Amino acid sequence: MSNRRTVLATGAALAAWTAVPLVARAQTVWKASDVHPLGYPTVEAIQRMGKKLEAATNGRIKIQMYPSMQLGGEKEMIEQAQVGALQIARISVGAMGPVVDDLNVFNLPFVFRDEAHMRKVIDGPIGQDLLDRVTASPQSRLVVLGWMDAGTRNVYANKPVTKPTDLKGMKIRMMGNPIFVETMNAMGGNGVAMGFNELFGALQTGVVDGAENNPPTLLAQNHYTVSKVYSLTGHLIIPEIFVFSKRTWDGLSKEDQELVRKLSREAQLEQRQLWDAYVGDATAKLKAAGVQFVEADKAAFYAATQPVRDKYGSKYAALLKRIQDTK
Repeated sequence: MSNRRTVLATGAALAAWTAVPLVARAQTVWKASDVHPLGYPTVEAIQRMGKKLEAATNGRIKIQMYPSMQLGGEKEMIEQAQVGALQIARISVGAMGPVVDDLNVFNLPFVFRDEAHMRKVIDGPIGQDLLDRVTASPQSRLVVLGWMDAGTRNVYANKPVTKPTDLKGMKIRMMGNPIFVETMNAMGGNGVAMGFNELFGALQTGVVDGAENNPPTLLAQNHYTVSKVYSLTGHLIIPEIFVFSKRTWDGLSKEDQELVRKLSREAQLEQRQLWDAYVGDATAKLKAAGVQFVEADKAAFYAATQPVRDKYGSKYAALLKRIQDTK
């Protein structure tokens, strides 16, 4: 009887011991964050990546998404990822410009001929080179997984803006970066740096006469209710990146790292399909709501913004040449 108890006890101990890693494996949950809401293409792409990751690891690794700035803005998300409190974050290249200066080239007006050109650049050697350099930078403490599409930014107001003279005397909200403010000034308007959270009220009260962004933002933020004309100036096409905490990354097996890279590449391309559909849907809804879409003289705006490219782009001359040569 004593031997039987010993065998049972040993068996129970072994069962308890082997159960521990199984429980631990099932509890590996990576946090992902974005400033956008559920359903937005960047959020949806990472959620789909999480489902693939969970399936590929038999539930060993999961991704929990925290959308709509639940974990703070981009600055806070970067800081959390750097210390391993957050694993995946979708951020603008502007936020990473201080880490790898060449990323700032994408903030220049009309650096891309169109969105198809932008995609060729980020999918090719230039895009990979920039991602590798952010990852290799000791101060980034991040592994860059891929690019995300944020579309083309156009001016919206209550009157058509088809040429630089149309912007005369108009106050247009821009992102708080000197390059963007100077871009609008060069385009003929008065660039006003303002927090995004203040913009709707400013449009309503006439503190600003208009703003600029992509169609999904115009719709999602209800700006179309006070700005009825969307002018296709196409002055900025700024891609975004999604990053992974280096602290967490360094603790992964080579197999898990390779799996994450493979799924990240798929997420980059999947987000693009989601984005195109999302823009099409937003455009249809805006037109149905009475928003007028007007073509603009892009050549005139390109010429007007040449001083901005000359001022800020001179140190990126070699990179700009490579971008222009990308077919």
